[in-house]
Amino acid sequence: MKSKNLTVLMLIAAMILSLSSIGNAQKKVSLNKGFEKLFNGENFDGWHLKLRNGDEAMAKKVYAIEDGMVHLFKNFPDSLNLNTGENATHGLFYTNKSYSKYILRFEYKWGTKIANNFGRWQYDAGCYYHVYDDKIWPKGIEYQIRYDHIKDRNHTGDFWGAGTTFNWFAAADSTTFLLPKDGGIDMGKRKNELLGYAKPKYNALNNKWNKCEIIVMGDKYTIHKLNGVIVNMGTNLSQSEGIIGFQSETAEIYYRKIEIKEFDEIIPIERFIKK
Repeated sequence: MKSKNLTVLMLIAAMILSLSSIGNAQKKVSLNKGFEKLFNGENFDGWHLKLRNGDEAMAKKVYAIEDGMVHLFKNFPDSLNLNTGENATHGLFYTNKSYSKYILRFEYKWGTKIANNFGRWQYDAGCYYHVYDDKIWPKGIEYQIRYDHIKDRNHTGDFWGAGTTFNWFAAADSTTFLLPKDGGIDMGKRKNELLGYAKPKYNALNNKWNKCEIIVMGDKYTIHKLNGVIVNMGTNLSQSEGIIGFQSETAEIYYRKIEIKEFDEIIPIERFIKK
């Protein structure tokens, strides 16, 4: 009798473990499902366009839609206002809706044209989020998109905290991000430019696409990924929500596959960062 009861108990335990494993697997898979197009590839429904000079007609030319992509500076000559200080076509195309807890994915690649203050910042653009003032330049957090061809240094995934602060992680003697599991320590509240992981895999001037991902959970944390690798992270954000914008600045760039997955509740950071 005892043997029979033990067998039954073992079967029940096995079923519970099996169901638990299935549940965990479903949770892991669910993070990669349920994404919605933020940009439909055909028009700017749900978005508004802004340039530094306020010219709405010009903005539609700067942010040209081509083959399901947004092609910046398509309709402009090379070296537009190069290093003149005018920078009239600095700007962003912004979502009308505000977002708080989500995963944002998009792809970009560089073109060949340069413009505006290229001499200072080289190939420079970016994605702003948690924007609470959509002026040019906005107040929010920037996922930097940048390539310094002079130093052959990629800066995509760097932070720029404009009117925002958050806790940031690095080695004690470094100015470059380092994951806590690799020895990064909490450097306290930071803002402005914060350099990401120094040697990620990236595509610069080779006409190939980069895959970008921003994982942000309200004011709890934000994670920047480039081509599947975590390149920056912040916690304890001063801003918990805002609109999202993609930048035009110093060079021709293409954006595509802009999609988002929203969450009703905070997803623990451990789901994205291995200890």
